[in-house]
Amino acid sequence: MLEKIIRKKTEGQSPLTERIELVKKEQIPAHVAIIMDGNGRWAKKRSLPRIAGHHEGMKTVRKITRFANELGVKVLTLYAFSTENWKRPKIEVEFLMQLPNEFLGVYLPELIEQNVQVKMIGDIDSLPRHTRQAITKAMESTKDNTGLILNFAMNYGSRVEIVKAVQQIAQMATEGKINVHDINEELISSQLMTRNLPEPDLLIRTSGEVRLSNFMLWQSAYTEFWFTDTLWPDFDDQSLLKAVEDYQLRSRRYGGLKGEETN
Repeated sequence: MLEKIIRKKTEGQSPLTERIELVKKEQIPAHVAIIMDGNGRWAKKRSLPRIAGHHEGMKTVRKITRFANELGVKVLTLYAFSTENWKRPKIEVEFLMQLPNEFLGVYLPELIEQNVQVKMIGDIDSLPRHTRQAITKAMESTKDNTGLILNFAMNYGSRVEIVKAVQQIAQMATEGKINVHDINEELISSQLMTRNLPEPDLLIRTSGEVRLSNFMLWQSAYTEFWFTDTLWPDFDDQSLLKAVEDYQLRSRRYGGLKGEETN
């Protein structure tokens, strides 16, 4: 506890390497989820087209993946493309659909070398063929890796995910495999796209927006939220480190009380 207080008071003066070592001595969030927001505004501030912001944001994905792996994060889920993003201008959507090809085409060897496993949640079947192929190749090439799980939420919407889970459970009931009393939180969680992943410990949203935007609504029931005005292309190692430092200073009660609070 004393170490946390000292770190909080002196973090502005501590070299990055010292801060990293202090953070590693405390509990690292096993699953960090990030809503990567602000690419368009980053580009607009520089009088550049929106796609330039998305391209710059791709570079940030690489940097944050490497640093999360260094910190000891087990799962990094990145909200890359929502089910609502199809409403954007066609040229922007087409560019976003090319980014997985470019990112994985360039950085897949590096991900393999770093023992990173690529996963995806979302409706992969509705993605363009070239996008599906790039993601499928990455998942197949890294399936035996045992390090950080880099989980892309691509063509993902939490409400659609929950609806499909309910439909699957209803089908099980119709077929007589379960009855109404079998339906509980565990069963619902087992039908979600994240069923093989831990729930997020820390959810970060960049760019100053303070909402979930249909992202992991069920899974985030007891997640710690961290919001920053930093635009995604400007989000860096120190930004992630600050988020983890703040996370470590919080007290997670999951609806209950800590021992000293019950007296």
